[in-house]
This record gives sequence, structure tokens and C-alpha cells, in this order.
Amino acid sequence: MRAARIALNLLCRPADVRGLCLRSIKRKFFTVLEVKKGPRDQTLAPADNLWTTARDGAVRLRMEERGPASEPPVTTLQMFQDTVQRFGNLPALAVKRDGQWQTTTYLQYHQQCRAAAKSFLKLGLERFHSVGILGFNSPEWFIAEIGAIMAGGFPFGIYTTSSSEACAYVAKNAGTNILVVEDHQQLEKILQIQSQLPHLKAIVQYGPELREKRPNLYTWKEFMQIGSDIPDSKLDDIIASQKANQCCLIVYTSGTTGPPKGVMLSHDNVTWFVKRYAEAAGVQDHEIGVSYMPLNHIAAQVWDIWVPICFGGTTYFANPDALRVSPVDILKEVRPTRFIAVPRIWEKIQGALEATESASSFIQKAISTWAKSIGLAASHNLINGIDSRPWGYSLADFLVLKKLKASVGLDRCPWCHTGAAPITEDTLEYFMPLNIPILQLYGMSECSGPITVCTLSEFRLSSCGKPIPGCRTKIHMPDKDGNGEVCLWGRSVFMGYLNMAEMTTEALDEEGWLHSGDIGKLDQDGFLTITGRIKELVITAGGENIPPVPIEEALKKEVPIISNTMVVGDKRKFLSMLITLKDPP
Repeated sequence: MRAARIALNLLCRPADVRGLCLRSIKRKFFTVLEVKKGPRDQTLAPADNLWTTARDGAVRLRMEERGPASEPPVTTLQMFQDTVQRFGNLPALAVKRDGQWQTTTYLQYHQQCRAAAKSFLKLGLERFHSVGILGFNSPEWFIAEIGAIMAGGFPFGIYTTSSSEACAYVAKNAGTNILVVEDHQQLEKILQIQSQLPHLKAIVQYGPELREKRPNLYTWKEFMQIGSDIPDSKLDDIIASQKANQCCLIVYTSGTTGPPKGVMLSHDNVTWFVKRYAEAAGVQDHEIGVSYMPLNHIAAQVWDIWVPICFGGTTYFANPDALRVSPVDILKEVRPTRFIAVPRIWEKIQGALEATESASSFIQKAISTWAKSIGLAASHNLINGIDSRPWGYSLADFLVLKKLKASVGLDRCPWCHTGAAPITEDTLEYFMPLNIPILQLYGMSECSGPITVCTLSEFRLSSCGKPIPGCRTKIHMPDKDGNGEVCLWGRSVFMGYLNMAEMTTEALDEEGWLHSGDIGKLDQDGFLTITGRIKELVITAGGENIPPVPIEEALKKEVPIISNTMVVGDKRKFLSMLITLKDPP
């Protein structure tokens, strides 16, 4: 205890004084200090640089002496094991099969991931090589991801709408040994390009039964049994050998501005970020969520896989058409306690609520209008930190608000999130009177997900919030209005782009700041607002630089029937606009 008090006292002193004190007591407390340092050495691989593009590389973590960034690093597998010990008998996954919900506990989940890991090893998954997953969200998707990590590989998701050529590009870039596909449609894409993948050793299909047998093609049932003769000790050794500053998984960018880039995320990126994000967002133990967003996106992976693993939550799987049509049906059935959606989904939910209200009688509409005015006042009180509700709120909630929330399955959500694209103020303002606060996030794959978050206590309607604890933002080269490139810093910043050193050094500057490519500004309280994107600037034939986003958003605000707009005018004498209209309710 005495040594610990002295060590703590040293950390609070200036660096030059701390060095002198350490030298003076080094002999007396040498053994104690070395023992204290040991676990961190075992957790991390040697590394001097903040970035790497090598699949077997390691990075220096952006750790600090105190505060959230000083937390000891752990691997995703250590985090999973800890959750199994705490919540082993609680439900982790729930999927509807043959009309019935089937649940998997955390202990069963962990055991199935270990079985998958052994099978990956049996099929020839090499250390620091990858497993690609092509299919809609399911327990098998999750098990394949974590099983690949346990076996020493990197999982990555592929867009279900990707062409064969797009699949070939990412699979070759990742050095893929095994591909896991959902059904025959996705299998056909891989069979067309199988000869182009020199590292590919096996394909596993987890959906319907195989239409035909082929060499090195397995059903999910066959796959889960094929590694049963791999000793536990072999798998345990591989798990124990993994370091928190080595690559854990890969997320491929969409490729809208060039070839898709493989974003390498370390174990520490995932585990540190998940805890800090959940702390900022107010996530509690045993939350209930719905998995419907594409899992090749970092947001879905964080929200559906890693946040629940960290906090013992339960993930329910939606039907494949939930994203295309609407997730309202699954929301009403599950009644989640947390929910995140892109703006287009919120517009669909808004449409469903408006359709319900339009069928009401005159008197019902009048009562609804009154109740929503009370609900709006209550939301403003909540956001402004006023611990009281306006007169009549209980009646308004009982007659209208609670029923409207329940009609879309959000009656147990104290708040909801949105991100990935700009959301209109019209949509945000529509949900506020219903006591459904939609809090904006901002982030990207390269920073492991959302790095700024709005909360109920710190909220701006048009802002993406403040940085999560331990992260920082700054504006690079701001103009007279304060607009400039948004730069990000923290332990959630990625390792680098796989096999792309030039692209990595473009994204990360010499000090380690991540340059997002987005244009934004910070207000005096530190709230971030995104105002555009550098590569979105329209440069006319006359040389005028025009940011299109403010024009597009202004038109959508003035004409509510418009769903999406795009300004066209690069190298032209005039501007034009493409417009799409909202679906009829």
C-alpha cells in the first residue's frame, strides 16, 4: 500500500520532478514498480508508431496518465469472457425461427463462438488472415465474427448488394481464407470469383440447405462440428497470444470516393471505445436492441455486437426486409430499450405515425394536438435540465403520447440515436412532442464509430454533440465563419488502412490526428456541427466553390415532400438539382 501511495503521488508531479524522484527511490521500490508494469507489457505488443498497414502489425496506443484514456487495455475476447462470467445465464441473442423466438444465453453464445473458432482453424484459417461474411444479420453472423477473432483471424463484412467483382476486391485485399455466406444467391457470387482468390480455402453457407455439394463447401451444421477434435488448449493459446494493440477486425469503406479501404481496428479500439461511448450515451446493463442495419457498417457492429457484449444486453434479429420497408413491426414486438436509425428510417417511422393520426376523428386530432404541445414542453424541460413536467403531462401521456410511442414500439426507449447522414430539423422536431428525443451522433469507421454524442443533458437540435470522454475534436484551418475540416483524436482512432500506407498517411497527420474529410464547426460550448464535406464542394466553370449541403438541406426544409436532393454543377456554368419525393404514406 505504501508503494502504491508513493506511485500515485509521483503521477501527480511534473515530469522533471517525477524523473528525479523515480531515480531516488528506484532501488528501494524496483521490484514493486516492475510487477505493476508487467501486466501492461503482457497485454500489448511492442510498438513505436501510432499507425500501421501490416496485417500482423501493432500500434502505440493513445494512452494518457489520467482520465478515461488511462484505462488499462483489454482484448475483445477478455471483455467477452468477463461478461460470460457475470451474465452467463442471461439471454444474449434472440431470433425467430418457424414463428417462435429462440434465445441463446451468453454462456451458449461463448461456447458456440469457440466451436466456430476451432472449425476455422480446422479449415485452415491462418494467423492474421481473414474471414469474410456475406449475408443478412443473424446469430451465425455474430458467431462467425467472434469465432474468427478467437482463431486469430480478422472478420469483415461484405455488402449484401455487392457484385461478384466487388466481393473479389475486398476478399483479395483482406487475404481471405474462409468466406461465410447466407444463401445460394450470395454463394453464386463467390463461386464466380473463387478462382481469383488465391488464399481461399473454404466456403460456409449458414442459410437454407445447399442446392448442391461441392468440395470445400459446408453447411453451417457441418462447419460447427468439423473442428470438434481441435484441443481446447490450442485455442486457448491462440486467444492468450492476442494483444490489445493488434488488429481485431476490418471494416471496409463504401468506396464512394475510390476503391474500398480496409479500416483496421484494434482490440483496444473496440473495447475502449464501447465503454466510453456507452458511458456518454447512458447505456445501462441488460439493454434490449434490434439488429437490422447492415453489419458491414461499424455502427451496426458497435450497436448490435459489442455494446451488448460489454453490458450483457440482448439483441433481437429483424427480418431481412426491415431496413428496406420499415422496422416498425419488429419494434412493436420486441419493444427495445435502445434504438438507432439512419434519417431515412426515422422518416418512415414518422410516416407511419402520421398515417395513424390522419385516420383519427376531428376530436381525436384536437386532443392529439393539445397532448403534443404538452409533450413538447416536457421535452424542452428534460433537455434544459429542468426536473419537472408541465401541468397536464400525465393526462396527455396517458391519452396520447404513450399510445403513439407504443404504436411504433418505442415506448421503452428513453432516447434514440441517429447518424450516418444529415437529418432534417423537421424530423427531429416531429418526434420531440412525442417524448422521443432523437440524439445525433457523429463518427466514422476510422474512429470505431460515433466520436461525438448528443445527450439529454447536453443537447443542440442541429448539433452532433460533444466528444465522448477521452476523445478530442478540432477544426483544421477554419474560415472566417469557423468552418474547417473536422479532426479527431482518441484511443478509438484506427490503426491504418490494410496494405495502403499512402492512404493512411493522408488520413492521419504527423501528430496522429485523424482528418475526417468533413467540414464542420465548434460552438463556444464545444458542440460540433457538420456543415458539409470537402470532396462535396461543387466548383463551377467560373471557379466558384459552392458547398451543396446547405442548399440541399434548405430546400428539403422548405418542401417537406422532398426526400433527397443533390446539387449538380461541377465544371458547369450553372447549378442544377436532382430531386426524389417521399413515398406516399
